Amino acid sequence: MRSGEGKTVCVTGAFGYIASCLVKQLLLRGYTVKASVRDPGSYDSAVEGCEGVFHTASPFNHDVKDPEAELLDPAVKGTLNVLNSCANSSSIKRVVLTFIIAAVTYNGKRRTPDAVDESWFTDLDYCRGLKVCVWISATSSHAILTSELLHFTCNL
Repeated sequence: MRSGEGKTVCVTGAFGYIASCLVKQLLLRGYTVKASVRDPGSYDSAVEGCEGVFHTASPFNHDVKDPEAELLDPAVKGTLNVLNSCANSSSIKRVVLTFIIAAVTYNGKRRTPDAVDESWFTDLDYCRGLKVCVWISATSSHAILTSELLHFTCNL
């Protein structure tokens, strides 16, 4: 029997690059995979009956006029919608949140072959100086959602 046989999971952003690779691997391992849509509340039916959720959906665009409205707000609201749906589901056992690499590597440090850990989180002032909106959004949403995730975990 394959490791995921009889288990159902939800993958948000299933048509994105990372998520599409994840979906393929989950299917190969025998999982039933549900994909989700972006509308608030639409995650309720997508996560119902699932044991786990992989949240990979997030806006990503370098050419933005209003980074907060086009990147940060949708990233945070989308993730909170997913977490709320998971909290309302009796079947969810695990939630995996993914963030783009921009959330943990842009800090002015010289790249080394060392593993990336908490000391590598992106420095917002460094990103603001370079005016790279997507890095700022990724880092800001990561910080906001880390505190929300702690609240969610305590209430699960």
